[in-house]
Amino acid sequence: MENLIEVRGLVKKYKELIAINNVDLDVKKGKILGLLGPNGSGKTTLINCILSLLDFNKGSIKICGEEMTPESYHIKEKIGVVFQDVGVFEELTVYENIDYFCSLYINDKEKRKKYVNGAIDLVGLNDFKKFVPKKLSGGLLRRLNIACGIAHKPEIIILDEPTVAVDPQSRNNILEGIKKLNKEGATIIYTSHYMEEIDLICDDIVILDKGKVIAKGTSEELKNSIEVNEKIKFDTKKLSQAVLKEIKEDKNVIEALYKDGSCEVIYKKGNNNLLNLIKTLNKHNIEYEAIHLSMPTLNDVFLELTGKDLRD
Repeated sequence: MENLIEVRGLVKKYKELIAINNVDLDVKKGKILGLLGPNGSGKTTLINCILSLLDFNKGSIKICGEEMTPESYHIKEKIGVVFQDVGVFEELTVYENIDYFCSLYINDKEKRKKYVNGAIDLVGLNDFKKFVPKKLSGGLLRRLNIACGIAHKPEIIILDEPTVAVDPQSRNNILEGIKKLNKEGATIIYTSHYMEEIDLICDDIVILDKGKVIAKGTSEELKNSIEVNEKIKFDTKKLSQAVLKEIKEDKNVIEALYKDGSCEVIYKKGNNNLLNLIKTLNKHNIEYEAIHLSMPTLNDVFLELTGKDLRD
């Protein structure tokens, strides 16, 4: 499959700090790539390098088969960018804001009118065309921000945490809109700290940490690559430290925690984990209920690869 974006051997330094360390990245045409990483991992720096907003020390970036430079305006017009910080004009209405940003790329007034109304439909702002930004809720502002970035129908769309601090209804609207844009042919880079969003909409996933690519693949490939294989939770009114210790001694158990009447046991790959757990509980006459088995999540992948320590 054709790569619409190719990054090879990218290095970006800030004096002694290596923000991007020999990164290779492929974004396939017509796909949604999820870009994950802790705060300070290099995601925003990487995006700014791809957009040629930042110089870099080594490597190359090609978009649509051509070298990307600050003067590559014919490539830039194919890209729509939605940054995390809302960037619209307070004195313009919703319609006027979208029309202005679209006019940077589309001169034909009739064509632009069609595109602007299409973007308004996509993000669900038909009832707010004449509103100025200060009259909009946070979720509506996010949707306006997206409409401004994608109204000119770009081939490539970069979305940097577009659902931060919005209500569930707005989040659902935004995600449905992104999937629709992709079905219409847009290639998308999507960054988020919401793992369920990445899992839901992304075809491929890249995880960055400390400026390096530490994992890449589909969601299922990443889940299959980690040590955690399954989690078993059950409720019980009483579980002694002796029984908990015996549960932990199972060769497949990674961790077992008991708190407030609920026990969670995390297993690595192995056979009969649930059966062995039930045998242990029955042996000690432990009454239990609500046993729930779950498979690894993208959040498990992220924490196993990047660690559980707090980041700045």
